[in-house]
Amino acid sequence: MSAIWSVMLKEEKNKMKKGAKISNAVIRRLPRYRRYLGELQKKGVDKISSNEFSKLIGYTASQIRQDLNNFGGFGQQGYGYNVKDLYSEISGILGLKNKYRLVLVGAGNLGHAIANYIGNYRTGFDIEGIFEVDPEMIGVDLNGVIVTDYDSMVGFVESRKTDIGIICTGKESAQEVADKLCFAGVKGIWNFAPVDLEVPGHVAVENVHLSDSLYSLVYHINKKESKETKETKESKESNS
Repeated sequence: MSAIWSVMLKEEKNKMKKGAKISNAVIRRLPRYRRYLGELQKKGVDKISSNEFSKLIGYTASQIRQDLNNFGGFGQQGYGYNVKDLYSEISGILGLKNKYRLVLVGAGNLGHAIANYIGNYRTGFDIEGIFEVDPEMIGVDLNGVIVTDYDSMVGFVESRKTDIGIICTGKESAQEVADKLCFAGVKGIWNFAPVDLEVPGHVAVENVHLSDSLYSLVYHINKKESKETKETKESKESNS
């Protein structure tokens, strides 16, 4: 079966349009697919249909098929998806089979948390340098990496050929930090400062606004409460 599966994958991928642009919405769903597939593997699940996956993950079966078809499609009619192979393919699409060198700028509470998270859980991502302007933080060991003076960041990034810069500074200094990281040659920036950064076209940037997620949560809480209030009111009116 694995040989047949491999041949089918190659045939499907050969049908893909070269240079086809994939929407950011699709890309953002891929890590979620991968995470659920990883959990399925841990449970010993070998295959899953798009309908079964839909019930598990919360997207429609049609949406799942459309998303995966952007990359050639990985299912067999009457069989579904091979969980292990699909997990591997999505990992490859996301670039998670590669190793990445990272630096982190800003060793405060958020920077400390991010450094610990990556160091403890994210294999393939290696934080090689942490930089800070606060003299009291310089020399501190964060998850095995010594915090270094920010002034040495550019030279470090250039010499280490760093792939990704993580920004955990305040809003006011974030753009300056991004400019220096781009000048030094990073390929991407993971930004946790509460501001959208401007970077050159050859540098990828992911602006993570933690407050956006919190505000979305609050919206859903209030929407749920409004619905329950309306239903309670209508129930009382119907009983009166």
